[in-house]
Amino acid sequence: MLRALEEADVVLERRDAESLVLTFVHRFEARNEGMAVAARALHELFLSDPARADVTMMASVPWLHWLPDGERRICIEQLIAGLDAGAATGNLEPFARALLAWKSTAEVWSDPELARRLTAALPGDGHEIERPVHA
Repeated sequence: MLRALEEADVVLERRDAESLVLTFVHRFEARNEGMAVAARALHELFLSDPARADVTMMASVPWLHWLPDGERRICIEQLIAGLDAGAATGNLEPFARALLAWKSTAEVWSDPELARRLTAALPGDGHEIERPVHA
């Protein structure tokens, strides 16, 4: 198995648990450093030229086109900040969860009838409450 690691990472598929990846530390650290640099650069682009960052993100994540403009802006901001934080800490799971949640939201918006039904007021006798503001 160690000879195989000389050429590439090795995936250990387990029947009763999540698969594992074996790699050399230098490869692991190189990936983390590369991710941190790329995430930081994207975040800086977002801060200095938000419109260009939007174009870059939409080219990289095509389903962003399905989101309404206001939602798209919030999504891009949250994804870039989450990617930057994840790359800096080595924990990309919160970013992955946010990416999946936003993708699901975009898929709803891709179906106009479903989006209309899910955004319409629900019948009821309670009072209307304000929509939460994204932080």
